[in-house]
Amino acid sequence: MNEEELRKMIKGYSIKNWSEEDRPREKMLKKGNGALSDLELITILIGSGNPGKSAMDLANEVLSMGSYNLAKLGRLSAGDFQRIKGIGLAKGITLAAALELGRRRQLSEVINKKIINNSQSAADILMPLMSDLVYESFCIMCLTTGNKLMHYEFVSSGGLTSTVVDVRLILKIALLHMASRLVIAHNHPSGSLNPSKADEVITEKIKNAASLMDIHLVDHIIIAEKQYFSFADNGLL
Repeated sequence: MNEEELRKMIKGYSIKNWSEEDRPREKMLKKGNGALSDLELITILIGSGNPGKSAMDLANEVLSMGSYNLAKLGRLSAGDFQRIKGIGLAKGITLAAALELGRRRQLSEVINKKIINNSQSAADILMPLMSDLVYESFCIMCLTTGNKLMHYEFVSSGGLTSTVVDVRLILKIALLHMASRLVIAHNHPSGSLNPSKADEVITEKIKNAASLMDIHLVDHIIIAEKQYFSFADNGLL
């Protein structure tokens, strides 16, 4: 049974009335995690429905909030999920926590490589960290002379279109971790990859300040959804 067939049969129909082999939990035990659709996995997280709505009805509404796209769904908060009638605080938190775990798993698989030798390798780490954020945030990555990633940290966050960056804080973190090289990054929630004049100004300020401490600014990466812009690749450093 595919996901489309599931959606057609679920409306108001309690999972208790399904054949055992079609119930999500039993199916996972018998066939393994990979055999379940996104809809079935979210149904397990929700656990139970309410009068008039089964757990799978609620799961379908959750998926529809993200246009049936897990990347979009990952941008939603526990509060967003609670807008669905039948999703309370506990279920909303469970959903948000599960999506956050998925994001961290994706990040951990990439960050274990730890060598940042070009813009793509930096973006591979930054994408899971920043692509789903709905507000603008600024991150730094501290590297050794051999481009090994020692530490990353968010240093500020703001609204939908801007964030305030403290150059002194960036240098403090870089010095604390004995960084020889530095990558800075921020996201554009608007989806635009184009750097603003303010982006260019702060890049120059950080570059000049870091050079006084013998720290080389390697790149400034802008993340916009699943794309990135590199200052270094575009001759802006």
